[in-house]
Amino acid sequence: MKPSFIARALFLFKTLSMKEYILLFRADYRDLAGVAAGETRERNNRWMDWIDDLVDKNHLSEGGNHLIPDGKILRNDGEISVESLPENGESILGYIMILASSIHEAVELAKDCPILAGKGTSVEVREISNN
Repeated sequence: MKPSFIARALFLFKTLSMKEYILLFRADYRDLAGVAAGETRERNNRWMDWIDDLVDKNHLSEGGNHLIPDGKILRNDGEISVESLPENGESILGYIMILASSIHEAVELAKDCPILAGKGTSVEVREISNN
């Protein structure tokens, strides 16, 4: 069934009145290495359910991406570190972009992120600047 003109107009109004936020997912890669295959599948299923819910409620702006653990950090003094993992092992695993009416709503959406069920994990929520 085709959505009505009013339903499409309401969707566009809601979308245009929202702000864009990035969710940065952090965890210790060392903790992820010991996860059993069955648990990994279960985590992936919970992740996809959460993403599908964001899509269904028109909150997913951009799908984002996973990041590999290897990288380099360039410092302002020109120093380049070979490893991107800090001593505590926490690293950015990936990100997505969402739409929300406020930082408070964005945080509420992030609270349901399944990554938060893991040990030592976090989700950083930041508003995207239009400037």
